Amino acid sequence: MKEKILTNVRIIDPSQKMDEIGNIVIDEKGKIKSIGKKSGTSKSAEKIDLKGLVAIPGLVDMKAFVGEPGFEYKENFRTLSQAALAGGVTSIVTMPNTKPVIDNVSMVDFIIRRGRDKAKVNLFPCASITRQMEGNQMTEFGLLKARGIIGFSDVNKTIQNSELMSRIMNYASDIDVLIMQHPEDYELAKNSCINQGEVATRLGLQGVSDIAEKIIIERDLSLLSEFPCRYHINQISSKNSLNVIKKNKSNGIKFSTGVSINNLSLNQNDIGEFRTFLKLSPPLRSEEDRLSLIEGIKNDLINVIVSDHIPEDEESKRLPFAQAATGSIGIETLLSLSLELYHNESLPLEKIIKCLTINPAKILKIDKGSLKEGSDADICIFDLEKPWVVKAEELKSKSKNTAIENRKLQGKVKMTLLQGEVVYSN
Repeated sequence: MKEKILTNVRIIDPSQKMDEIGNIVIDEKGKIKSIGKKSGTSKSAEKIDLKGLVAIPGLVDMKAFVGEPGFEYKENFRTLSQAALAGGVTSIVTMPNTKPVIDNVSMVDFIIRRGRDKAKVNLFPCASITRQMEGNQMTEFGLLKARGIIGFSDVNKTIQNSELMSRIMNYASDIDVLIMQHPEDYELAKNSCINQGEVATRLGLQGVSDIAEKIIIERDLSLLSEFPCRYHINQISSKNSLNVIKKNKSNGIKFSTGVSINNLSLNQNDIGEFRTFLKLSPPLRSEEDRLSLIEGIKNDLINVIVSDHIPEDEESKRLPFAQAATGSIGIETLLSLSLELYHNESLPLEKIIKCLTINPAKILKIDKGSLKEGSDADICIFDLEKPWVVKAEELKSKSKNTAIENRKLQGKVKMTLLQGEVVYSN
């Protein structure tokens, strides 16, 4: 590869507290050679004039579903890669709820080999916490970690058994693995499909209280005080959960927290008349909850913003609300929808980028999310002001179940580089 120089670019890299106009020099091996306003130039290098566009580290998405194996008709490595790169995402944590479930060494070998052959992004696969994600028996954390597993999650299922959860934390602490929990009490959430409240009553749907989320967070953080391990709450959705998180952080308990961009940008009123593409887990809650989540990011109670990319075929979504599949695609619109929070002055730009780059990289303990010298040149370049409208048929994902169809956004990815190579250009 020939040396490249990206010139006239606004570089924002929270890992280096950098926000300045300058150059990015990429060497022949796809590494950052120098960066910033004092960065040098080379006559032999390929020059790309970015004319004031913004460059940030490639996004790290901590929660996305890929359909291989078993659900290739919803998404596959190729289509997931295309969607991710179009959204400036260069590193993805893939979930284990495939068919069969990723809960053993042979499945890990398959998924890593398949991803290496088919994917054009950095893939970091998760394995399930329990066998078959049934919440009964732990998987072999040590063996799976040795084969390349980045963390453990039962995705949208919660470990309900407290004794089992204490053993999981104890073992995870011993071998330094990351546990990612979906907080929801099964009995309180059973048969529900929407937030409990006025909207659920009006639509005649079974609602779930935010207590179902809060109660699991309280239990797990109590256990964490006894069995300290690397623990991450996948997604929270309510003000009550934030209050618990704030209390425990002030007491010195160490853990991290994520939130879906959907819960930051939408509320239960957006569901309207049974819009099943907005049936999500955790559900969209009140506007007060949404605003509290934004405050949670401001106050560092929430560390990561995820896409919660869940592709579903149209047939499974075009059903009565209670029977419709749960989830929305979102990896391609993750950055643009997040930038909405900057344009409406909800969050500083640096804080948003931090939650999409270096914060998840630190939690995962991977060398991504930064443009420091010597790191891989995984770069997202975007136009901060570019207006556009989300059209499902134009998105790269194989499934088209976006929760934000026809939404007007401001900020569009123009180019994505992976190890110095231009892998997407618009």
